Amino acid sequence: MTDIHGSDGPDVSITAAVDTAAAALVSLWDAAREQAVSQLSASQLRALIVVERYDGINLRGLAKSVNMLLSSASRLCDRLVAAGVLEREPGRQDRREISLHLTPAGRKLLDELRDHRRQRLAEVLTSMSPAGRQALLRGLAEFDEVQQPTTERHRPARSA
Repeated sequence: MTDIHGSDGPDVSITAAVDTAAAALVSLWDAAREQAVSQLSASQLRALIVVERYDGINLRGLAKSVNMLLSSASRLCDRLVAAGVLEREPGRQDRREISLHLTPAGRKLLDELRDHRRQRLAEVLTSMSPAGRQALLRGLAEFDEVQQPTTERHRPARSA
């Protein structure tokens, strides 16, 4: 394989190939989402995933995490509460502060989503060679490790 780094970083063709592969992965995930949780929009699902990761996050932190106005995030939460997948609870330190938590139905929904995604991924991975699967795993693990500091800098505040 040729060198994939130019003087300023990865070769443009490698970047384009990764972008194309990432689009295929996103398409696979979207299909799994439609199969598992068609009743939720992508924004609602993103909010549930943030709440799962940062259990007890407040509304302001959620809005920042999903890049929404506070009022839009509040309406989104209203719909998720009405759907029975999210609950609001007064804060322990400040009763005016509302913390967000998944309900058991919300956890089940995200578990089902992951099961569907993993089934679809397994179908694709089975078609790959063992060497290709290992190379993919190594590359994705390194990608995750390298991008992690950027993600951690943007971690939402638990209270604001």
